[in-house]
Amino acid sequence: MGATEGPTLIASVQRAFRLMEAVGAHEGGVPAKQLARETGLALATTYHLLRTMVHDGYLLKLDDGTFVLGERLGALHGGSRDQAALSRVRPTLTDLRDGLSAAAYLTLYEDGEIRVAEIVDGPKAPRVDLWVGFEDAGHATALGKCVLRELDGDARADYLSRHTLNDLTPRTITHRAELLRRLDAAPQGPAVTDIEEYSLGTSCVAVPIRQGDTLGALGISLRANRTDRLEGAVATLVATAERVTRRLSLTI
Repeated sequence: MGATEGPTLIASVQRAFRLMEAVGAHEGGVPAKQLARETGLALATTYHLLRTMVHDGYLLKLDDGTFVLGERLGALHGGSRDQAALSRVRPTLTDLRDGLSAAAYLTLYEDGEIRVAEIVDGPKAPRVDLWVGFEDAGHATALGKCVLRELDGDARADYLSRHTLNDLTPRTITHRAELLRRLDAAPQGPAVTDIEEYSLGTSCVAVPIRQGDTLGALGISLRANRTDRLEGAVATLVATAERVTRRLSLTI
């Protein structure tokens, strides 16, 4: 038998990565001819790869003809940083799920929207059916209301001006004045609940998380017939929120 073959490698991809590394080593920009010399690529190949990467946004060609890293590469870097942050908090959310036998949720307030960053559920702790996106249901979820309560008046008004308070269940708060009254009612402790406001048969409780400029909420969902367990879960949620905040601070 012949020697074991190694993995199949795509030479053009390797060349493109070599070029990006070389461009990244020159913050002020670098011309194509210099890149060809530094990478050992033929000049024609260098030009072809550069045109392709500029077209796709991974590189940017400046007015003087030199090349720098493009915005698309920066977006990829930001995405990898976000993934790293979530990988740090996921074990903590898993512990929360297992300890309370409830699906665990992490939402973050980003670019004026309340978005689900992570959900950890399981056969014994199923997630709520997300039949309406959290971006459009901040008024009806414990997680969303928790974020809205923490926002200052201007940010809260901006959010509410862009989102309709849709009637999701008979329990949903659909009047802005009533929602604001409840948000400002200074409930005992840090927790915010929704009792079948987002989905019939499901109750949720959430507490805020904040790390620098990052605002979010950590919560759990339970079947409505287990609502009596929400109050007892708050202490665990608060302690877990502190752990999540510490782990987010390592990567944000």
